[in-house]
Amino acid sequence: MTSAIITRSLSKQYGDLKALDDFDLDVRQGSIFGLLGPNGAGKTTLIRILTTLMRQSSGEAFVEGLDTRSQGREIRRLIGVVPQENSLDRYLTARENLELHGRLHGMDSRLCRRRVDELLELMGLAARQKDFPDTFSGGMQRRLVVARALLHQPRVLFLDEPTTGLDPQSRRAVWDYVRSIAGDSMTIFLTTHYLEEAEQLCGRIAIMDHGRLIAQGTTQELKEPLTGGTVYEIEFGEDTERYLALLNEMACVRNVAVSGRTIQVGLERWECLSEVVSALNGAPVRRISLRERTLEDVFITLTGAEVRE
Repeated sequence: MTSAIITRSLSKQYGDLKALDDFDLDVRQGSIFGLLGPNGAGKTTLIRILTTLMRQSSGEAFVEGLDTRSQGREIRRLIGVVPQENSLDRYLTARENLELHGRLHGMDSRLCRRRVDELLELMGLAARQKDFPDTFSGGMQRRLVVARALLHQPRVLFLDEPTTGLDPQSRRAVWDYVRSIAGDSMTIFLTTHYLEEAEQLCGRIAIMDHGRLIAQGTTQELKEPLTGGTVYEIEFGEDTERYLALLNEMACVRNVAVSGRTIQVGLERWECLSEVVSALNGAPVRRISLRERTLEDVFITLTGAEVRE
C-alpha cells in the first residue's frame, strides 16, 4: 500500500535537547493514524516538520512523496492543519475566515461557497457565520479552526489535538466527520491526549517518548504484550476498608486499588477468582466484573505515570 507519510532517521536538535531522535515512521495512504505521547515527547516538533513549518536537523521526511526540505510549497497546497492554537483572524467573520482560506488555496468560488455552507452547518456555526471569532466560546472557535482545515479537501489532514475544549456533542460530531472523510482520498494524522479518541478513530497508533518511537500497531496489538495477571473490579454496598485488608492478605492477589466503593483486584491468574469469591462470602458485593486492558494501560506502562511539565 502507498505511504502518505514517511520519515527516516528524522532528528531535531535544540542545543543540548534532542526533540526527535532517529524517528522512523510510515503512515499508509487513506488511513487514520494516531500519535500519542506525554507532554514534551516531540509530537508537535514532528508535526511542524511534516507541515514544513520547521526544518529537521538530520534525516528525511516525505508527505505524499514530496520532500519537506525542498518541496514545502507543494506540500502546503495538499495538506490541511488544525494546530493546537485557535489561529483565527479576529477581524474577519466566521464565514470570511473560511472564504479567505479558500481563496488562498485557489478554490473555485462556487465550490468554496458550497463547502463553506456545508462546514458551517456541520460544525453548528451557520447561525453565527456573520459574527467575529472573539465573540465565540473557545469550543466554537475550535470548531471553526477544524472547518477551515477541511475546506479545501486536503490530501493529508494534520489534527494536533483537534477536540481540545470541545463539549462531548461537538467532539462526537468531529469524530463522525473524520471517519466519513478518511479513505483513499484523504489521510488523517492525529495527535491527542484523549486516549478514547485515538482508540475510537485510529486504525494504527504510534506512541513516542523523549523523541523516539517506542511502540506502534493497532490498539489490540499494543495491548497484547501487557502482562500482570487478570484484573477484576469488585463493587461493594458499604465501605471497602475491611475487605481491602482481607484481599491484601490473600496469596493469589497481586495488587489492589480503591476507587470509592469499588476495589480493583489484580490476580495471579483468572482461576484465583473463585478463592476471592469464597473469601468474600457474606460480603455486600454488588458487582464483580473483568476489567479489560485499555489504551491508557498501554500508555502508562510505556511512558510512566508521572506528570510531565
